Amino acid sequence: MAKKTSPGSSNVSQQTLVTSIVVALMVGFFGGLVFGIYKTSSGLPGGQSGGMPQDDGRAQMLQALTDKVRQDPNDVASWIQLGHLNFDRNAVPEAIEAYEKALALQPDNAPVRTDLGIMYRRANRPEDAVREFERAIAIDPKLENAHFNKGIVLLHDLDDREGAIRAWEALLEINPVAMAPNGQSVDELIVHYRQHETP
Repeated sequence: MAKKTSPGSSNVSQQTLVTSIVVALMVGFFGGLVFGIYKTSSGLPGGQSGGMPQDDGRAQMLQALTDKVRQDPNDVASWIQLGHLNFDRNAVPEAIEAYEKALALQPDNAPVRTDLGIMYRRANRPEDAVREFERAIAIDPKLENAHFNKGIVLLHDLDDREGAIRAWEALLEINPVAMAPNGQSVDELIVHYRQHETP
């Protein structure tokens, strides 16, 4: 049997629900900033999704790429694909190894340097991550992801709010309407962190 409610209780429930939604959105926004680092080759605003296959297809692709780089260790494209595949399955050491092999052969590949930086962050190596983002920016100063991700690591991993703001300001010079992956505008992030301590 359904529980009866008093006339005023539905109003209270609606207010509680609205409050809960607002709080959840705020937590989601700030939580998204902590993990709001994003890859250069998939899932980006204005970019193309990687379109990874399902698990069994992914395992086959992983084996095929592994065999390919064993046969031809100078195959840059296969090392990069292997890095991306391991990135997407969160196999951090394997992704780092593949990206490092690719960069040994093609050191001026700024997007791969950015993805390597993300993997360094996941490996709890924030200084190495920032170094790779800076190398990527030196190669391609307009690479938006490198600027954005550098700011994320500086803010959340190295406790350098001013450095993060400078990284995002450099991004806005390239793209004044740049957006974070969660849909928040970068200029709003800057305003927020100029006014508040890091959450």
